[in-house]
Amino acid sequence: MASIALERGDVIVGVDTHKDQHVAVAVDGLGGDLEDCCVPATNDGYAELLAWASGVGRVVAFGVEGCGSYGIGLARFLRRHGHRVVEVTRPPRKGERRLEGKSDLIDARHAAREVLAGRANAVPKAADGLVESVRLVKIARDTAVKAHTTAMITLKAVLVTATDELRARLEPLTDFGLVTACAALADSLDPDRMVAAPQDAMRHALAALARRWLTLHEEIKVHSRQLKALTRTAAPQLVEAFGIGPDIAGELLAAAGDNTDRVHSEAAFAKLCGACPIPAGSGKTNGRHRLNRGGNRQANAALYRCVIVRMRWHEPTITYVQRRTAEGLSKKEIIRCLKRFVAREVYALLPPPRPPQTT
Repeated sequence: MASIALERGDVIVGVDTHKDQHVAVAVDGLGGDLEDCCVPATNDGYAELLAWASGVGRVVAFGVEGCGSYGIGLARFLRRHGHRVVEVTRPPRKGERRLEGKSDLIDARHAAREVLAGRANAVPKAADGLVESVRLVKIARDTAVKAHTTAMITLKAVLVTATDELRARLEPLTDFGLVTACAALADSLDPDRMVAAPQDAMRHALAALARRWLTLHEEIKVHSRQLKALTRTAAPQLVEAFGIGPDIAGELLAAAGDNTDRVHSEAAFAKLCGACPIPAGSGKTNGRHRLNRGGNRQANAALYRCVIVRMRWHEPTITYVQRRTAEGLSKKEIIRCLKRFVAREVYALLPPPRPPQTT
């Protein structure tokens, strides 16, 4: 919301959210403090906060911190009751927080004044449709993949300290053959007997790591099937685009949210993904730009993976790379340009916004 002239009777409410309670501060249309309150983070608490805010004056907007975590319940409640909710980031640590200190009331007041000044204008994600399901399944899959990789790395590191005989038998095997052979080592051990001997403890550790890897391997398959079905249902055209599979599509959909109309243009989506250049000129260097290190870095990484695939297999992209290389651009600069192009293409393929939930 751009800074606008409000009357003193208008109210902006800033909310600092926590797991168990939320602290709210109301400021008038000129930025002066009015009242504050603290409510529990429950439906009854949300209703109490809304009744309190309505009693202070005509509420123009609510500035809520953490709309993707502790503040998601409050944001949903306020939207269902027809109020405008603006997502506010926490105060910068090297700026206002160092000068003013840190407390729940200070953070809530900062949220309200950020909305009043127009510096905070982000619409929170609705998180009530297929895209939210994609996000949750992807979290489960990503954490399983990370644990899967860790289990294999740990197994190989433990195997280095095994006896020469065991190493000579296991190290030449492929990864899957190694895991299968290690999982079978437990068959020679009595589960009720303490593994006091180092050789027995080694077999016990290798078997445990191998079975953990196999369990995670099957879990990842389940998550992958769910993610593939969800992304194809939510955005079939996006998944069919060259170089964009369920994993990349899931990351980009999660960045946009269910209410894709919160992203006003393809340029805004590129900025959300950290794929837009940032002006960095002054005086004789005017017109220069630098790399944007902000935005959603997971979405930025998804764009990067798509670009790398296209640079290898996509003929129009290969032609573009050859032309820009002849013009003197480095590979890094070409990738930056391509990420911006892919962001524009992805924005056009995002699903239309869903109607708001009423219950």
